[in-house]
Amino acid sequence: MDLFGSGTDIGIDLGTASILVYINGKGVVLKEPSVVAYDTNTNEIKAIGEEARLMIGRTPGNIKAVRPLRAGVISDYTITEKMIRYFIQKALGKRTFRRPRISVCVPSHITEVERKAVEDATINAGAREVFIIEEPVAAAIGAGIDIAKPCGNMIVDIGGGTTDIAVISLGGTVVSDSLKVAGDDFDEALVRYMRKKHNLLIGERTAEEIKTLEVRGRNLVTGLPKTVTLTSDETLEALQESANKIVDMVHAVLEKTPPELAADISDRGIVLTGGGALLNGMDKLIEERTSISTMIAEDPMNCVAIGTGKYIEFLNNYDYSGA
Repeated sequence: MDLFGSGTDIGIDLGTASILVYINGKGVVLKEPSVVAYDTNTNEIKAIGEEARLMIGRTPGNIKAVRPLRAGVISDYTITEKMIRYFIQKALGKRTFRRPRISVCVPSHITEVERKAVEDATINAGAREVFIIEEPVAAAIGAGIDIAKPCGNMIVDIGGGTTDIAVISLGGTVVSDSLKVAGDDFDEALVRYMRKKHNLLIGERTAEEIKTLEVRGRNLVTGLPKTVTLTSDETLEALQESANKIVDMVHAVLEKTPPELAADISDRGIVLTGGGALLNGMDKLIEERTSISTMIAEDPMNCVAIGTGKYIEFLNNYDYSGA
């Protein structure tokens, strides 16, 4: 039983590209880009989230739009704290709540100093108590896997800044690795590819949004706006190098997995989560290279947020908190 009243357990997926907030009993209530726009002259924050993202590439000289998280790690502490506070207040609305208990997910291989920075920023943003959860564990819970059982499950979580790969059993991570190759790298690879192959300069926002075949940008020869039709084969060609690094890491983690758990994974398959899981052909690429059935989780974009939100409930039920 939640002694503090319903709605006061919050999960925050503190992603490099997006922040998702999950409220116990309500699900994912907020999803916005982790972008902050501020005035460089006064340090005054002008916009946070979607409003700030719309300013990327369109701001005057004194207004700067930044992502205060890089590769899942806080790069600007003060701005991150203000961003977390803003999203907590926006998610809870105007009603008066006690300070919430908040679980926050982090990449599996961040340092203790980086972990402490996330914890401190969340406390200062208004949390009563903070629980830190590793991204692959959150992704597994959010994908509906019963991680408390003594059997091996492999999660590949391809986020905005990091790809986390882990083998999970008995509520914890047995083998894991984290790679700073993920959605942001896909965006950068697309920018490079469009420049090299089509003489087309596209911005960060356009790279993020290439899901259609029509790509608009500026012709680098004429300097005029230009539209190019991109085939799905070209998209895969552009992203091949980054995708191969992820597949190599999956292979490396499997090689370090104890035989009993490796046998479980062989039977149960590999589960992909995160926005990068939706990259056309990624599941097939992993399946071909590992000879293990690979599936995309239901609602892969929200898995980490859902699992983060349910983590406090998981701790209450299984008492893995050390209490």
